[in-house]
Amino acid sequence: MQEQYVTVAGEGVHETEVSRSRFLCAVAPAATEEEARAFIERVRARHPGASHHCWAYVIGTDGGVQKASDDGEPGGTAGLPMLQMLNRRGIRCAVAVVTRYFGGTKLGAGGLIRAYGGAVGEALDAVGSSVRQRYRLVTVTADHQRAGRLENDLRSSGRSVREVTYGAEVTFELGLPEADIGDFRRWLADSTAGTARLALGGETYGSV
Repeated sequence: MQEQYVTVAGEGVHETEVSRSRFLCAVAPAATEEEARAFIERVRARHPGASHHCWAYVIGTDGGVQKASDDGEPGGTAGLPMLQMLNRRGIRCAVAVVTRYFGGTKLGAGGLIRAYGGAVGEALDAVGSSVRQRYRLVTVTADHQRAGRLENDLRSSGRSVREVTYGAEVTFELGLPEADIGDFRRWLADSTAGTARLALGGETYGSV
């Protein structure tokens, strides 16, 4: 797994106009091809009267799956420049769909390449990006007497508390960089006089 990757900050749409043609670029995070294709279909459904719905996506933190479609535009003039823009910006785990409403003026191959690639670039600028860091999930279990202070200490120290569960004891789920686990284990023992328990879970990604 990659230590970190860059993706779009969230779903968003940005519109550009070239020679009276409207280009609406919708972008979204997508962890799987299924998520990417579902987003593409949602965009299609929102714009049934559009001339084209060209798309590109990059799946996997290493960009291992990359696909694109010209959706009726001349080959290589839409999907590929969209995909190239995602890669140029280092975007991973994301999908882009450019919906075109034809304005009556043909743009030519070069004009289409610039329009579709540019639409994605401007949408990425408008929506913004997010760095996702790899974390190890850990669970801390403490008694109720120490839980309140422990939660305050965890949050004030800037650690990512994902979930708190109250039962016979109190459990905290956190995300920690792998390199910080040893220091955290020692900090936890000092903070709770050795009474809290630490269990390591799987790995995930979270915002930096």
